[in-house]
Amino acid sequence: MAISGNLPKHLEVSARTAVLTSPARDDFQYLQVAAEVDLTAKSTNLVSLGGMPTPTENPKQVDTLIERFKAIEPKDWYVTLSISQNAIDDDQTSSLQSQFQNLNSAFQRHIDTRTFDVLSSGDGQTYGAAYDGQDFFDSDHVDKGASYTTAQDNEATLTLSLDNFNTAMTAARQFRDDQSNYTNFTYNLLVAHTSLESTAFNITGNREAMDTANREANPWSGRLSYITRPELDTTAWYIIAASEMTKPLIVGIKKRPTLIEVGFDGSGGDGGIHTFKYHARYNHIYADWRLAYQGNT
Repeated sequence: MAISGNLPKHLEVSARTAVLTSPARDDFQYLQVAAEVDLTAKSTNLVSLGGMPTPTENPKQVDTLIERFKAIEPKDWYVTLSISQNAIDDDQTSSLQSQFQNLNSAFQRHIDTRTFDVLSSGDGQTYGAAYDGQDFFDSDHVDKGASYTTAQDNEATLTLSLDNFNTAMTAARQFRDDQSNYTNFTYNLLVAHTSLESTAFNITGNREAMDTANREANPWSGRLSYITRPELDTTAWYIIAASEMTKPLIVGIKKRPTLIEVGFDGSGGDGGIHTFKYHARYNHIYADWRLAYQGNT
């Protein structure tokens, strides 16, 4: 990496170490929907076990745990910054140095945005299928080798309303694992498009039902939180089991943001142009479809 002798030492050091000294933020909304997993190979098969069998009085009964496989291969992502030598010379507030410390947030913002793009897609065409080979939101989920045979459905064509929310919640709370046990996940997050914020607020926060004049109690008030995102389809909304150890999506991270190239071009005026190229490797996949229910297709 060629480095111009005009580059102040503190900027060189900051460019190299900023992503190390600037910790990742824990307030991005994607962390409620996607779990981060560190990858150790170019392509990795993530493996999880299905549900636990129900206890039985028969000491000779042997139940088989079902393995689930989902391959993930990280993608390459880059951020390249440029700054003129004149801007460096004129900087009186150390604002240039602070910009390098925003690199982690820049990559996290991308992961955050992409998480809700992936959630909104959910059809297997753009971001791949769920572990069972079906679209993540689909009407015929069946685990291979499962003891149940009736397909399960985590999608519906419903606009967001209190009545339709109740319908979706009732359906989600009847999901079974591969051993035919009810999962009993706690669905505590409503995710909806930004245009649906008023409805989402009333469903999760209004103590009274907002869709009639009877002022009956709203049973969901205070039991869920909500977030709205512009990346979603305009009519989209989802119920998420956000407090479970696993999440509906997985972000597999092979490489955290790292400075890989520093360059200088003296032919562009302004005293020359410095460039700093950062590289990271990560990708999204769908995890357990039971952790999310789509209200509107």
